[in-house]
Amino acid sequence: MTPVGRTEVIPFSSFTMQDTEFLRAETGTPAMIAGVLRVPATGQGRVPLVILLHGSGGPIAYVDAWALRLHQWGWATFLVDSFSGRGLQSVRDQQGELGRLVGVLDAYRALETLSTHPLVDPERIVLMGFSRGGQAALYAAMRRFQKRHLGQQFKFAGHIAFYPNCCFHYLEDEDLADAPVLIHHGEADDFNPIAASRAYVQRLQAHGHRVDLVAHAGAHHVFDWQGFTPPVQAPEAQSLRACSVMETAPGQLKFQRSGRPFSYADPEVVKGTTAAYHPVAAAAAFDHVARWLQAFSLLNA
Repeated sequence: MTPVGRTEVIPFSSFTMQDTEFLRAETGTPAMIAGVLRVPATGQGRVPLVILLHGSGGPIAYVDAWALRLHQWGWATFLVDSFSGRGLQSVRDQQGELGRLVGVLDAYRALETLSTHPLVDPERIVLMGFSRGGQAALYAAMRRFQKRHLGQQFKFAGHIAFYPNCCFHYLEDEDLADAPVLIHHGEADDFNPIAASRAYVQRLQAHGHRVDLVAHAGAHHVFDWQGFTPPVQAPEAQSLRACSVMETAPGQLKFQRSGRPFSYADPEVVKGTTAAYHPVAAAAAFDHVARWLQAFSLLNA
């Protein structure tokens, strides 16, 4: 196991806003949040970095477990806490308490902050997220969002999304930056069903983007963490599994089926989700992510 040579809590500024404000490139309320940087003791100068984005339950143990795993592969990690600085612990049961796309904004601010760190190689920074954070890690690749919210001199080397929510169809969402994208999703996921991910990936691939979706048979949400053994039911967790949401004009989100404005109070939003460890899927995902990083010359460069 590669030991951690340095741990540093780094605060950085972002904004708090709803998705409509983000989509219109408006300015929200200033927010000071933070992340934890851990650098492995490799003694090899600047190291590659993975920025980690948590899900709606906050920066809980399964994200930290990924950080430890990445350290073993020689990666530094920066685990962003999007909640504490905003006075939140979880939005699992009340998703509307924080705009989903705030995660994209936090990822951009983290990239700008860490790109100048003396121990980090700015050419090898990968964004990785889980569930709500997986959605942010995926859509952070959109050129439209990068043009409006990210400095032109900054870029991600790759994007990794675990079980993201892909039910949103944003304007220009088929125009991605030139960076590879990897998605891992369980076929039994009842929080963020895989069907929406498959449909989005097909659209992206049709436009020539380097996007891979790895589907895991029988795997539920958060299949990669053994802490969910036995499976855990969350009866009050809000899910968009029955929804398709369209951005019809900048910042205007509507349910595709009903045409009503998007709201978490709408009857199309349902409750009740499952999280369950799947050892076979987890092992396959760990192995594949390691090989994927190596394949793009991001390890030991």
